[in-house]
Amino acid sequence: MHARELVELAAAVAAHGPVLVRQPRQLSTAGIEQYWTASKCRLDSWSRSLKQFTTSADSTGARRRPAVRGVIEEIITGEVLARVWTAVMCAFDRRHGTESAGPVARSVFVGHLEARNRVLTLLVHRPGIKAEAAMKLDRLRRRTERWSDLLIGYLTGLDDVVEFAVEPARARDFAEDLHYRAEKGVRYILPERPEGCFAQNVPDPFFPMVMASLRASFRKGLSPRSPNANLNRQIATAILSCFNGELFDSTDMFHSLWLTRLTNTADDVQGMVDELLEARG
Repeated sequence: MHARELVELAAAVAAHGPVLVRQPRQLSTAGIEQYWTASKCRLDSWSRSLKQFTTSADSTGARRRPAVRGVIEEIITGEVLARVWTAVMCAFDRRHGTESAGPVARSVFVGHLEARNRVLTLLVHRPGIKAEAAMKLDRLRRRTERWSDLLIGYLTGLDDVVEFAVEPARARDFAEDLHYRAEKGVRYILPERPEGCFAQNVPDPFFPMVMASLRASFRKGLSPRSPNANLNRQIATAILSCFNGELFDSTDMFHSLWLTRLTNTADDVQGMVDELLEARG
């Protein structure tokens, strides 16, 4: 799964996050565990790749340096989903009085910020990275930061989650703009949503325009392949396992991921049955 697809997933999570937070059922235990495991494996992979590149840049010629562009792109773009998902999970815990999903998401988020800081250091000092390439990657960073704050702005009506924005003031500005649109009579709905499931939602047709703009922003300029495509897919399916099927099963690229999600659901059900039988035994 390409890193740009995780940015699209972040937008979908921001749109459907309020439904998830307000739902009465608990989240998929297998999904939360898979998110942590796959994310930690990806963080380890990033760390190794950055270390190998830095070491080779200091001691060997350019021909022997391992490729690092795809890794940096993955770290930069992946931050959007990390911020949005952590915001949703922490909002879920606060609403339900639990401490299960939020700490897991925060742990991954902290690790992602550490990887981000290493990338920023690399771009500033540019060991082994040409100036033009560094400038392109920095523009990508600034673009993803704006998108992160926009999507966090969608969630501020749900809970105080601006702490997960890159620039909280900018996220609040986006939120105020959405509130203004709502006051002007823009309908806030999603396809097939239960009527009255939440007070503030993503506007239609405004949100499809946002998604189209997001896709255009990341359609070009990225490496053709992501170095951790399999782990990206595992992270995506873990997140989808926490949602109801009707929210995503008709959404092009998420449909196949939803089929994988069914495995997590089955594992959760089997675990609950085993616990029930053990308690009655």
